[in-house]
Amino acid sequence: MTKTAQSVWNNCLSFIKDNIQDQAYKTWFEPIQSVELNDNALSIQVPSKFFYEWLEEHYVKLLKVALTKELGPSAKLLYKIRMENTYGNKLPFTEQIPSYNRTAVKTQEVDVPIANKNPELKNPFIIPGIRNLKIESQLNANYSFDNFLEGDANRLARSAGMAVANKPGGTSFNPLLIFGGVGLGKTHLAHAIGVEIKDKYPEKTVLYISAEIFTQQYIDSVKKNTRIDFIHFYQLIDVLILDDVQFLSGKSGTQDVFFHIFNHLHQNGKQVILTSDKAPVDMQDIEQRLLSRFKWGLSAELHQPDYETRISILKNILYRDGVEIPEEIIEYVAKNIKSNVRELEGAIISLIAQSSFNKREVTIDLAKQVVEKFVKNVKREISIDYIQKTVSDYFQLDIEILQSKTRKRHVVQARQLAMFFAKKFTKASLANIGSQIGDRDHATVLHACKTVDNLVATDKQFKKFVDDINKKLSL
Repeated sequence: MTKTAQSVWNNCLSFIKDNIQDQAYKTWFEPIQSVELNDNALSIQVPSKFFYEWLEEHYVKLLKVALTKELGPSAKLLYKIRMENTYGNKLPFTEQIPSYNRTAVKTQEVDVPIANKNPELKNPFIIPGIRNLKIESQLNANYSFDNFLEGDANRLARSAGMAVANKPGGTSFNPLLIFGGVGLGKTHLAHAIGVEIKDKYPEKTVLYISAEIFTQQYIDSVKKNTRIDFIHFYQLIDVLILDDVQFLSGKSGTQDVFFHIFNHLHQNGKQVILTSDKAPVDMQDIEQRLLSRFKWGLSAELHQPDYETRISILKNILYRDGVEIPEEIIEYVAKNIKSNVRELEGAIISLIAQSSFNKREVTIDLAKQVVEKFVKNVKREISIDYIQKTVSDYFQLDIEILQSKTRKRHVVQARQLAMFFAKKFTKASLANIGSQIGDRDHATVLHACKTVDNLVATDKQFKKFVDDINKKLSL
């Protein structure tokens, strides 16, 4: 019997249905149509690029197994994406994309110098063979400069990142510290620098690691008595990217070992890239000698994207996913979601998904429904003014008295609590918190936070104040 596109796809669907949950099958496979079968290449039609990317990310292995069973090892899969244009008389057009797993950054081989007396240098990631280490960069190739759009909010950080990528270890931006709030693109930019360096300098050893995993590796090395090997391993790296460096706060042993690694890399012209949710001046419980080194290079802040940048980001996502929606809807989303890039991306992807899965046209009403969910979440973020009002009301004080210079004990405690909760519930820097609560400096805020922590541990009545206010702010 001659195989047809429909018969091959039906058999594939039978196999797929047995291997995934019903809801996933209905959502991701029922909308697909087989188009043609040509030289062991099956073409299937999917509703959008978003749909295609989801299949490639989550189900490509399952699709490959199903297709190989039907067409043999030389089987190929092609996606045809039919772009419906409902805003004019233009005919729909079709884009064809082959099934393609984005090539990950290749494993890096590093030759350990013969002079190293220890023949079994331990790799914190994998137990290696003798001398020749295979090091995975841990980079995500999807995070590139191409999809990190430039705007006023990130121009300094992006430009510095490009300079470092063009000449790692050879600029004055060493270390490069990228800092900013949640969802503004710190991790994306750090990966993009690493990916660009690997493209330009394949021979350089690049390693991305989160501070949390770095800390865990260090703890393991102490337990196994391999601390020296741990240090030697990291001293082999040409470009070290440490994400969320603020996580080292309070971890004196990890800070000490990182200090030695940093010094070695910096003195040998190797590049260090750090990310943090706060500027060095606002980092707590980080040794001064380490903070001073963070300030040697460039500290570049990522801010919330402005309106024009938000428009560009949305258009880029839509272009990438092969979706067209009216300009007024793009503008509506950009005007109403201002907090960060992550929420902006989440809103537009949710809008595309709602339209695609429910076969609904993207209208301003649908956009309002989707955006409302995101805006509500943003509104839950608490402002410093709201915290001051809540604390003042709890202690029956005027806000002016809370912010005043008076040293009366009950007012000082209320002021310290306001600072403590401002640090806990907002993304503001210590300097910003201090300036808004009585025009104090960041050291006063730091002292206030430590005082509150101490009193909570020693004073039951004060702990009740903290718990009561915390409940009010968490509603």
